[in-house]
Amino acid sequence: MNSAQVLSGLAAGLASGGIEVVDLSVTLSPETPVIRLPDIFAQSPGVSFEAISEYDAPGAGTWYWRTIRMGEHTGTHFDAPVHWTTGKDHAANATDTIAPQRLVGPACVIDKSAEAAINPDTLLTVEDVHAWEAQHGRIPAGAWVLMRTDWSKRDSAEDFLNDSHTPGPDSAVMRFLIEQRDVQGFGVETVGTDAGQAGGFDVPFPCHTLMHGANKFGLASLANLDRLPPTGAIIVAAPLKLKNGSGSPLRVIALVPR
Repeated sequence: MNSAQVLSGLAAGLASGGIEVVDLSVTLSPETPVIRLPDIFAQSPGVSFEAISEYDAPGAGTWYWRTIRMGEHTGTHFDAPVHWTTGKDHAANATDTIAPQRLVGPACVIDKSAEAAINPDTLLTVEDVHAWEAQHGRIPAGAWVLMRTDWSKRDSAEDFLNDSHTPGPDSAVMRFLIEQRDVQGFGVETVGTDAGQAGGFDVPFPCHTLMHGANKFGLASLANLDRLPPTGAIIVAAPLKLKNGSGSPLRVIALVPR
């Protein structure tokens, strides 16, 4: 099958419903939880909107639009390598310079939801990856590895942020996924790609430190990972093309065979 036939098959699958488009993003609003840093650090603002016009005189009685204000890392968002000091010297490391083909790739979903329901500080480990691969096959190069925890189902901002007790990857699994599997990036359902207590790990904030240091990406505050199979889905994660962008809110979608 040639490339044209592949694309025709994709279009036919989308039209027939044989391929489902799953939205992995949360809605951005003033209620969207934003990471809370210790008071000694600068804080990211929450989401705010201001009407420019709303079918009134400033819009000739016809159109509606708004200004928006938020940090680059708000809601469902993309982390570019330039976001972290370890990734600042890579070429093409910002949201406007990353090659677009790197924003599309296969998803490998590792389910840690049962563990996270019991222990909010649960970690993804190399042993978890080996167990997953024993069932589903080797993680391919260029894949997005997504850690399912069902954290996105938490109703309130307080429960979602959970006083910085949230699941994430340990340091060893980040090294493994980068060095042994050459993944494209790592995604989570929590407010940031690292565990809430990752500042105290042997490599502090290992997803940020190691993944961006390897010129790879992060996705945070994902939703609906329970609707994805362990393998077989394709992720499209295209951030806004912000000049020198360290990241961006985005609408992540998954193409999933029914």
